[in-house]
Amino acid sequence: MGCALVGFGKAVPALEVENDELKALVDTNDEWIVTRTGIHSRHIAVAETNADLAEAAAREALGWTEGSASERRFDPSEIDLVVCATITPDSIVPSLAGLLRRRLGLEHAIAFDLNAACTGFVYGLTVAESMMSAAAPGTAGAAGRNPVRRALVVGSERLTRLTNWADRNTCVLFGDGAGAAVLEWSDERPGILGSYIVNEDDVTNALTCPSAYDAPQPFNEQGVAPEAAVAHGSAEASTDAELGVTELVEAGRPRQTIYMNGQKVFKFAAEAMTEAVNQALERAGVALDEVTCIVPHQANERIIKYAAKKLDRPMELFQLSIANAGNTSAASLPMALAEAYRAGRIHRGDKVVLVAFGGGFTSGAIVYEA
Repeated sequence: MGCALVGFGKAVPALEVENDELKALVDTNDEWIVTRTGIHSRHIAVAETNADLAEAAAREALGWTEGSASERRFDPSEIDLVVCATITPDSIVPSLAGLLRRRLGLEHAIAFDLNAACTGFVYGLTVAESMMSAAAPGTAGAAGRNPVRRALVVGSERLTRLTNWADRNTCVLFGDGAGAAVLEWSDERPGILGSYIVNEDDVTNALTCPSAYDAPQPFNEQGVAPEAAVAHGSAEASTDAELGVTELVEAGRPRQTIYMNGQKVFKFAAEAMTEAVNQALERAGVALDEVTCIVPHQANERIIKYAAKKLDRPMELFQLSIANAGNTSAASLPMALAEAYRAGRIHRGDKVVLVAFGGGFTSGAIVYEA
């Protein structure tokens, strides 16, 4: 028995922007971008909200749309849990998961968001599987917990809302989209065999994004001060200093955008990917030779190639979906997973590895039997 992955879906915005079109914004070209990242185009949400993208991916994963990769159609009443991994929710309250629960009519579902950056989907699956296992029939203490037999886990992002389109080193990387999976507790299938999640301190601030609040605060250290009402006060300045972006913000760079040291992120990601894969396989008791497909976070094709070399495995083992999507953060892995199922790469009984890394620093992997 175990937690089986039984439904998959993805969604992207209507607007697709080719590499050469970005020349209108920054000094770049198709060759420069493709050589360094493997990205040819990305989708950008103009009219679509994050909830729109999440809903479309979820409907496909639930088997509610034609051509769905789901094993069957799930009734709204069957879903007990909704976990949304995102760093770009449309609102703070309600959560993206709460909006999705309402839109889909999932009246019996617990719903909450999770922020683990690009590793969010792996964290979300791990949390969902843990809750399902804890409430499984026969488990000690299960009677005192919320019964969770089926869960909807979504990774959805409008990452281009956090992109500085004047920075050619980062703006060429990101895109928008959503991916989703349905998990079901099964008495006949092993499902998830092992998982590994870990955090490492980003001591050099290689990847950060401060929040920007625009409600004026009529207070100072002495108390109420209507004349001192500003949105960016000493607390925000302290955050900027901790994240190492003070000089850039003071120079006029938008505060709530992604700041990234590409070389440091690459170094972390390449090592984190291989470590997570090996650790998850060891916990699952599965040999790398048994794995049919590895679905990685789609941040940069060069990182995936480096990991393939470190693992001594051919690139054919890896699902590559970055070319026409870019880096979509928490949505990246579930989008690639849905594409792998659409392409017929994964079949019942196959051993599959999901692996991701992200800001924070976060990283993790999951091994499951399809």
